[in-house]
Amino acid sequence: MKTTTSKPKLGRSARRAVLVVHVIASASWLGLTLGLLALGTTAATTGSAVSVEASVRTMKLFADWLLLPVAFLTLLSGLVLSLGTAWGLARHRWVVTKFWLTLATTAATAFALRPGVNPAVTAVAAGGPLPDAGDVLFGPLVSLSAYVFMTVISVLKPWGPTRRGRRLRALARTSPQSA
Repeated sequence: MKTTTSKPKLGRSARRAVLVVHVIASASWLGLTLGLLALGTTAATTGSAVSVEASVRTMKLFADWLLLPVAFLTLLSGLVLSLGTAWGLARHRWVVTKFWLTLATTAATAFALRPGVNPAVTAVAAGGPLPDAGDVLFGPLVSLSAYVFMTVISVLKPWGPTRRGRRLRALARTSPQSA
């Protein structure tokens, strides 16, 4: 079995462009989540029915139109970066951790956070109170925690290489360099 180490597939310009897209998408996802948390906090703590209704309707707008496209763009650009650069998808523990957390938070956005906003909108639109403040605060709090953690590990790059990464690094040191 012949094992070779491949050079990154993305050229410098493409890598930089995808990196910019990834950082912008990730920052947008973080910002949207901060906005959802602010709106959820307003809805849960204000005494004004008008403010509650405006907050949950805006949360629904963010959830329905912005969150999933930004989440998928973050996931896709991260995959392109990992597969098209020397970082690889399974060479470093921080990349693997970020990938699985991004996948989990994208799924949570699609199947928990977005649907969790709908009962609040329905209740408030019918003239009733917010069903449960936790419903509008829990998702954004968990998401925000995950995004901050992923940002920290992106900057610090902790934990070293995976077993596969160590093996590929050792192969690169022992194999003759190709021109």
